[in-house]
Amino acid sequence: MATKILGIGSYVPEKVLTNKDLEKIVDTSDEWITTRTGIKERRICSPSEASSDLGYKSALNAIANAGILKEKIEMIITATITPDMPFPSTSCIMQKKLGLDNIPCFDINVACSGFIYGLEIARNFIDSGTYSTILIIATDCMSSVTDYTDRSTCILLGDGSASAVVAKSDEGPGILGSYLGASGKYAELLYMPAGGSRQPASIGTVSQRLHYMKMEGSTVYKIAINSMVDAVNMVLKKTGISKDDISLFIPHQANLRIIQSVGKNLGIPMEKTFINIERYGNMSAASVGVALDEAARAGKVRKGDIICMVAFGSGFVWASNIIKI
Repeated sequence: MATKILGIGSYVPEKVLTNKDLEKIVDTSDEWITTRTGIKERRICSPSEASSDLGYKSALNAIANAGILKEKIEMIITATITPDMPFPSTSCIMQKKLGLDNIPCFDINVACSGFIYGLEIARNFIDSGTYSTILIIATDCMSSVTDYTDRSTCILLGDGSASAVVAKSDEGPGILGSYLGASGKYAELLYMPAGGSRQPASIGTVSQRLHYMKMEGSTVYKIAINSMVDAVNMVLKKTGISKDDISLFIPHQANLRIIQSVGKNLGIPMEKTFINIERYGNMSAASVGVALDEAARAGKVRKGDIICMVAFGSGFVWASNIIKI
C-alpha cells in the first residue's frame, strides 16, 4: 500500500493582466519584465472572487479527476496566505461550499511551499492510518495583497488554485518522500506588515500601504536558489533517487532566472523542467500544483515517471518531494 495522488485539478481566474496592461499603471515595460522574470501575463481575480472561490473550482476538478464521490473525503487541508478572512479558516468555508459536513479541516500558512507541505501532512495522516482520503487545496489571490504602485513586486504576482485528492492505494508507489525546511530569521525579507495582531488595521496602516506584500528582492533571490537546490538534494538523498532518474522537474514558478539557476546548480536540464510562469506569474501556494496539473493534461506525465517538485516562499519556508507515478 502507498499514499498516492488519485486526482489533481486546477483553476485560474478568467481576467488576464498582461505586461502591456502594467505599462499603463506603473513605470515598467514588457521588455523589462520579460527579461528579468520571464513573465508575460498573470491571472487576476474579479472583485467578486476570493481564495475559496478559486479553491472550490480546483477542488471539484481534482475530485472529478480522482473518479471518487466527494463523500469519500475525510479531511480538508487548505494552503493559503490570502484567506477569505482571518477567521474562520478558509478550509471551513471550503467545507461548506463542497457540502462535506463533520470532517476535520484546517489551513496552513507556508506561502509558496503550501502545496508540497499539504501533500506531506496528508501523507503522514494516511500512513498512520488515521485517515484514508484527504483533499489538499492550495489557493491564493495574490492580487489582493499586491501594491500596484510598486513596480518591483506587482509584476510578479498572480492568482490561482490547485487541488489534489490523496489516498491510500495499492496501485503504484505514489509519494516516495519529502523534505521540509524553514528559517524564521528571514521573516522580514518577504512579508505583509499589517493586518495581524502586531499591527491591526488602522487609518495609519492603510495610508502607509502596509497591507501589501513587501520584499527585498535581491536577497530573496539568492536565498531562494540556495534553499531550493538544497531541498532537492536532501529529498534525493532521503529517497535514494538519482537526479538522472527524474523524469520531470517542477520548480516553484516565481522567476525564470531562479528556475534556470536552480536547474543549472542541480544539473537538471531545462528540457526536463516544466515551466508555465510566462502565463501565470507567481501564484504562491498554487504554483507547483497548477504546473503539475498542466503537465499531466499535456501528456508530460506518464506511468512510471519520477517527478520532483520544489518550492520556496515567505517564512522563509521551503519544501521538496519525489513522486513516482
